[in-house]
Amino acid sequence: MKSLFSIGELARYQKISKQTLIFYDKIGLFRPAWVDPDNGYRYYSASQMDDLDTILMMKKIGFSLSEIRAHMENYDLESSLALFRGQLEVIDQKIQELRMIRSRVQNRCSQMESALARCRQDQEIQLEQAGEQALYCCPVAPPYSLQEISIATKACFTGAFEEKLPVLFQCGVIVPLERIQAGRYTEASDAFLPMEGPCRNPRVKRVAPGQRACIYHVGDYLSIGRSYRRLLDWCRQQGLRIVSDSYEFCINDYLTSGDQNEYITKIAFYVENQA
Repeated sequence: MKSLFSIGELARYQKISKQTLIFYDKIGLFRPAWVDPDNGYRYYSASQMDDLDTILMMKKIGFSLSEIRAHMENYDLESSLALFRGQLEVIDQKIQELRMIRSRVQNRCSQMESALARCRQDQEIQLEQAGEQALYCCPVAPPYSLQEISIATKACFTGAFEEKLPVLFQCGVIVPLERIQAGRYTEASDAFLPMEGPCRNPRVKRVAPGQRACIYHVGDYLSIGRSYRRLLDWCRQQGLRIVSDSYEFCINDYLTSGDQNEYITKIAFYVENQA
């Protein structure tokens, strides 16, 4: 018995739980050298510690338990090299995915920081030069209520993720200009997801570069009319003609705040100077 380790001792040495060792035993991945028939206690030999090291290291590398079990049934230098070379490709793909995710999270943070700074400086309205943009769109069904907008937004995320498109972690809607002029500020025609770059897809709308008049609306979505009225008045005062529908970008929404009073929506019209 002195040459054997109890399950508790082995767990302490490897800094894992006893439940993990019990689970490994149950799935046939790592079984004890001896089980006391009187009490069912599990004991492990010193030579088994290398096998457990192998399992834990392969798990850290990213192999599944089933892959580890299959590998350890019969492995040598050549089979290990082939397996590890294959895992390098998996790791490289995950690194690429994480870089894309990081870029999208960074974009979200930058937009939130910019919006907060402008709101705190009482600079909600601005003119900006916008570059070309690609939007992955899904139509909003009648009667264009918040429920239909939510359904269309979910359809955007589902479709974009299924097609593995480079969408940003942000959503928005397009509201036709004639509806806004009629005071129907929340009746969006399309939901969209901004993309990191152009893409050939029938659902992708290309928005040409141009000058935009923008306002940051702070508050719940149903109160967005007050910001539209301010922006429309400002454009008239500045001698600007609105030449597009409205593009609304969710800067701070349910993803980043549980308080609708903190929601921030960027409203953008493409405009031209009146002759």
